[in-house]
Amino acid sequence: MRMVKSLARLHEQLRKLPGIGSKTALRLAYHVLDMDERDVQQLAQALLDVKTRVHLCETCFNLCEGTQCEICEDKERDRSLICVVEQPQDVAAMERTKGYKGLYHVLHGVLSPLDGIGPDQLKIRELMRRLQDGQVREVILATNSDVEGEATAAYLANLIRQTGVRVSRIAHGLPMGGDLEYADELTLYKALENRREL
Repeated sequence: MRMVKSLARLHEQLRKLPGIGSKTALRLAYHVLDMDERDVQQLAQALLDVKTRVHLCETCFNLCEGTQCEICEDKERDRSLICVVEQPQDVAAMERTKGYKGLYHVLHGVLSPLDGIGPDQLKIRELMRRLQDGQVREVILATNSDVEGEATAAYLANLIRQTGVRVSRIAHGLPMGGDLEYADELTLYKALENRREL
């Protein structure tokens, strides 16, 4: 049996979302069909709002609705500390720890020559400009521990050291509650490499 055209169009659009396969998209499409019309309008408006209102912070390139994000506007944040992350969702992850009180800088990717992504495609020039005023004393590199993230961290560390600003890298290793027997070799190696004295 063929699907009704408008339902088929919704199914196709939902399938374009990351992590949504055909069956999940179909379930979501039928769920939308069963929703109250007011709820569907609110969903549609939320989708439109996120596309028209959300843009990049002019300072750190996190997501915001004004000229600067809430973190950059927060006068209580430690302005001598910048944590460099790959994507805006990494800022959200760091903020969930409630342990970091500095500022951020979002690169919007990592170096990946095979994909044609070099330094000019990332927000590296803008990061280096932020270090020129002498206010920043440390940059924490919090890129992922995959090949591209490590290469990006090494590249940035070399650039930042030339400015005299301290550079550090977040530790990588075993997650809390993780079992040694299930950890891969690289994770165990990083856990050993990043050990600290007790």
